[in-house]
Amino acid sequence: MKSYRGLEVWQKSYALAVAAYRHTEAFPRREVFGLTSQIRRAAVSVPTNIAEGYCRPGRADYLRFLGIAQGSAGEPSTLLSLAGDIGHLDACCSQELESLLSDVGQMLTRLTQSLRLPGRASAPGPIDGAAPIPETLDPKPEREGQSIP
Repeated sequence: MKSYRGLEVWQKSYALAVAAYRHTEAFPRREVFGLTSQIRRAAVSVPTNIAEGYCRPGRADYLRFLGIAQGSAGEPSTLLSLAGDIGHLDACCSQELESLLSDVGQMLTRLTQSLRLPGRASAPGPIDGAAPIPETLDPKPEREGQSIP
């Protein structure tokens, strides 16, 4: 895969960010620097960190940024509950966003686990003694002239 845009988790998290922007447009003006901003920033942080980690040269950095994306995916849930409880977000919109958050969280967990699996190749890798993942299974293949640690 030549781009993070081909990752299903990036595509789903990008859809989450777009949905967060759309659903917070109707929030009261007084929330522009409060809930609106917090929900949007947290949602945008997920695909942004996936992309940044993917573009880093090593698997350890990639995993670190996937962890940051995972943390960012957890943040909007509380904010969405609050927005719903104070009447800024209807149940349908909240359910759509929560469903996307759940999917993205599960996908990030699976991707992170797959990058940490030992025994995928013969040479040891940098992550807890894990072996490198063959290109056919690796969502972040080696780039020309670079090896992924």
